[in-house]
Amino acid sequence: MLKAQALTDSIYMPSIKTIKFFQQNNQESLPVIRLHSSDLVELHFDDLDGVVKNYYYTFQLCNANWEAADISSFDYIQGYQQMMISQYRISSISQVKYIHYMALLPENNYIPIKSGNYLLKVYLNADLTQLAFTKRFFVVDSKVNLSTQFSQPIDNALMYTHQKIQFTLNTRALSLYNPQQQIKVAILQNNRWDNALTDFQPTFIRNNILEYSGEDGYLFQGMREFRWADLRTFIFQTERVDSVNKKLLPIDIYLKPDISRSRSGYLTMNDLNGSYEVSTTEAENPWWQGDYANVHFTYLPNNQTPFEDKDLYMVGELTGNALTKEAKMKYNEEKGVYEKILLLKQGYYNYAYVTKNKNDASAKADASLTEGNFWETENNYTILVYYRSVDGRYDELVAVTTFNTRNGTSL
Repeated sequence: MLKAQALTDSIYMPSIKTIKFFQQNNQESLPVIRLHSSDLVELHFDDLDGVVKNYYYTFQLCNANWEAADISSFDYIQGYQQMMISQYRISSISQVKYIHYMALLPENNYIPIKSGNYLLKVYLNADLTQLAFTKRFFVVDSKVNLSTQFSQPIDNALMYTHQKIQFTLNTRALSLYNPQQQIKVAILQNNRWDNALTDFQPTFIRNNILEYSGEDGYLFQGMREFRWADLRTFIFQTERVDSVNKKLLPIDIYLKPDISRSRSGYLTMNDLNGSYEVSTTEAENPWWQGDYANVHFTYLPNNQTPFEDKDLYMVGELTGNALTKEAKMKYNEEKGVYEKILLLKQGYYNYAYVTKNKNDASAKADASLTEGNFWETENNYTILVYYRSVDGRYDELVAVTTFNTRNGTSL
């Protein structure tokens, strides 16, 4: 497993909200573009200071483990070394005022010319010491054919709760002398980084074919379909809203308390697999007309007793798909519940609850106590394949595929 992830998605300025970075016209997607193509990714974010500022951006090439690649930016960027974000709109209609910034990347004067992991850095006044936020994205040069398979585990203890991912690589186009060292693989479940699986070794090697089909290390908790909060309207109370307080600005929206679903059976339903969509029923353009609210989440543990030696987290894009302090729930001893307040823009949100052992920094998220796990749950999996040539100084991204467990198709 990869331990070092030095460069990650982070927000450094508290006024920055609702960062969305995705393939053009698809809010649920990872930001992936093909090398030397016309592919574009959309960047959107709000600054709640409400004052127009000069934001710039740059790209940082990273290796498979998200450490900075040992290569000059002049070798992987064609054009200028930084670009200004020139498109913005002052919010209208919304009671909460903000400036909405947007960009379609890459721009003609700033193009990545190497495949790999990239970190987008956005900062003020062309000064990298005034960093606003960072976001991961990917540039792929498809040199490897990748076939995937989703199945139920054979192990009786896991076959009803986990999902097994298997895949095969055709590396004919690569110069492989030591596949175990030159090829690295990462698998993401629903775009999450906290439970990503990395650094697999092939089970079988047959000429140019690398087969990854072992029972150990290819398993994910199935979880269940995500919970949801419909916040597309602040005028009416949707199904999951318990009450609204409009006396303050931003307004307060209290969702109905959530309880453990671990003992209830599996139920098929459509969800966004942990993503959220910025949208509103009350305006034409949600990006600069959508409003904000302080949304109160409450989780009611069994017997109103906190989890022993475990922390409770919210997972999903709304908390950055990572187990950070922003995702951690706080236990209220007087009420006997876990609570979290998130400032959210109008939209449709998915989320789930997981626990993590307090005294084990390497422990992964566990959904068994809060959501339950089912092998038949519909999930998206993304497989990323990296290659380093014998004399290479960075990891190339040579294959990316995202597939769905329900229909088996690539997305």
